[in-house]
Amino acid sequence: MDSSLLTTVAILNNIRLCIFYIYFFAIVFGIIGHIINILVLTQLKLFRDNRWAFYLIIESVVDILYNLVMFTSNLLQIIYTIDPQSTVLVWCRSRLILFQTCTLISSFTVCYAACDQFFSTSYRLNLRRMFTFKLARYVLLISSCIWLLHSIMFGLFFNINSSLGCVITNPVFLHYSTWFFYPVLYGPLQIAIAALSSLSAFQNVRRIVRQQVPIIRRRLDQQMTAMILVRALFYIICSLPYSIYRMIIINKPNPQTDVLQYATRQLLFAIFTCWTGLNFTISFYIFFVTSARYRSQVKYLLVKKYWRRVKHLCSSNRNQVVPNNAPSSNSSMELE
Repeated sequence: MDSSLLTTVAILNNIRLCIFYIYFFAIVFGIIGHIINILVLTQLKLFRDNRWAFYLIIESVVDILYNLVMFTSNLLQIIYTIDPQSTVLVWCRSRLILFQTCTLISSFTVCYAACDQFFSTSYRLNLRRMFTFKLARYVLLISSCIWLLHSIMFGLFFNINSSLGCVITNPVFLHYSTWFFYPVLYGPLQIAIAALSSLSAFQNVRRIVRQQVPIIRRRLDQQMTAMILVRALFYIICSLPYSIYRMIIINKPNPQTDVLQYATRQLLFAIFTCWTGLNFTISFYIFFVTSARYRSQVKYLLVKKYWRRVKHLCSSNRNQVVPNNAPSSNSSMELE
């Protein structure tokens, strides 16, 4: 084999490994961000019994699982220098099942939150009463079971091909993946529903301003609507390139015998996978950057509650008395 070709392949593989190394940091920061999301949405009284917060909590839990699987997958590729899913059938199927389940549950949770928000902020009383906390739990439970079963069935049609790696071998299921799953179910459908519902909910919340609604509830509605709308926008940005890439390559398998083309395809796959993986790491950070109220809530929880509690425990061990400067009643009412 030509030495220049070997050099090119080595460079492509090194770039791919560098992308994985960088993405490790994104995974770590993503897990930290989701933990903070869960703490804020579960510990502050303002968000208790709030269905929209419940959706975001479920999304954060699922995203943590996704990041752990991604971390394991990238670590195995770095350790063995090749992707184990191309050689180990169990990992080929289990990795795909876990990834697909987490992706579908997380994306449809954002979609459900946007739809719920649209109905809950409607000026029509019958629409506002349509969604309840009990219904939200049932919808998430049933849909999660459906996506898990779908992913298991999907994964069973993947096999190891000596020249192609981990690919779909059933022609009927390959046709289903090409014309329905990737172009409709694996992103575009959720993107369309979430975007339309969020925009409609935003219009509804603007009407709430002119209604006799308590100011705290009004501000919470506006905050949650803006957060979910921004979440839907970033979901589109992160998911669309990967969906397009999958639709292009699903019918164009890449033989491992063509070393240069295979290395190029692996590099592109790493880029698009890590890019769409950001969808599962950045929710806390986009909320933190775009919402001043959320920043105040995070600061209140981490600094004025947890950090002061730690300082109090440390000072108690030293037999010291630390004054407790409680926040004002108005700010406490809105934050808690």
